[in-house]
Amino acid sequence: MARFTLPRDIYHGKGSLETLKTLKGKRATICVGGGSMKRFGFLDKAIGYLKEAGMEVDLIEGIESDPSVETVMKGAAQMLEFQPDWIVAIGGGSPIDAAKAMWIKYEYPECTFEDMCKVFGLPELRHKAHFVAVSSTSGTATEVTAFSIITDYQKGIKFPIADFEITPDIAIVDPELAETMPKKLVAHTGMDAITHAIEAYVSTANCAYSDPLAIWAIKMIQKDLVGSYNGDMEMRDAMHDAQCLAGMAFSNALLGIVHSMAHKTGAAFQDYGAHIIHGAANAMYLPKVIAFNAKDPTALKRYGEIADYMGLGGKDDKEKVSLLISFLRDMNDKLNIPHCIKNYGPDSYPCEQGFVPESVFLERLPEIAKNAIGDACTGSNPRQPSQKEMEELLKCCYYDLDVDF
Repeated sequence: MARFTLPRDIYHGKGSLETLKTLKGKRATICVGGGSMKRFGFLDKAIGYLKEAGMEVDLIEGIESDPSVETVMKGAAQMLEFQPDWIVAIGGGSPIDAAKAMWIKYEYPECTFEDMCKVFGLPELRHKAHFVAVSSTSGTATEVTAFSIITDYQKGIKFPIADFEITPDIAIVDPELAETMPKKLVAHTGMDAITHAIEAYVSTANCAYSDPLAIWAIKMIQKDLVGSYNGDMEMRDAMHDAQCLAGMAFSNALLGIVHSMAHKTGAAFQDYGAHIIHGAANAMYLPKVIAFNAKDPTALKRYGEIADYMGLGGKDDKEKVSLLISFLRDMNDKLNIPHCIKNYGPDSYPCEQGFVPESVFLERLPEIAKNAIGDACTGSNPRQPSQKEMEELLKCCYYDLDVDF
């Protein structure tokens, strides 16, 4: 028996933020990030709509990119004091992910972060509050997923929380919020979205319900991402829907080792000056992982189907995979994303020598590879890597080498 779970309601289209004024309750906590939602007036609108619904409103502001365990625990303590019956997370993936984890701790104060990370092992939520997610970026799709990514900075590791219990009750996909994204964020979130769709389609947990969502998302992103990056607002609006479709696919079909590697490298070199931003990591690693996974006959066939739907050509599946890899690398060039960790600069743009020294990468490689294999996303990858293979794959992602194993 399989399960397919989505938010009960998804409100989409311009002006759908207004849905907040229809909620029934007494108190709402709004979780928000670093300031763009306030700067562009969306936070004030959300507060106004909730007050119009008759609710008292409390704010948890300043949730950082790649939210920490400490941020989660602090926010949950604030919720325990305020006792909301609605949690409204507004912004990019970070505030929504943080709010999901806060929600768990709010409902179960005795729950530790380690308890949260037990894959599909959470107790039943919604005894105290329901959850609304309002996305402002077009990539993570956390507004419709059963996932949250929280960083333990002491360990330098991003941990995925995975459970259908944290699927939001309501998702609001209002493209007006996404139109405010800076150009670099458009690139990174867009490549995150196409990675979600491709990994979902080849995942060992794919099904007839997730496949159409994944394929249509890929076609939309192929058509609209570069134009959105270059300022076409109609394409920007379409990308907001595309990433949501990709999210619905991967929340049910799960992901693969592109995400495992991105989770375990993102904060691994923080002491050398920068994060490897999640969407950029996915963009760099995806072509390498496709080449690795394509050694599996079933994955090879499904990558070939993706290439067919994209109209890339190719006389057989091997040629189709090659064309798919070339397409993704070309897209990275158009979005100004580097091809490998070695050339990933502190500002995320391509450079001759990135912020991760070769000696540091090689020293940390065995531990990163071990952690990537243990990541929650690895189990549904179509080809299970050994420790040696994961290390070699990560080396290919550092040096931009061809994957021939």
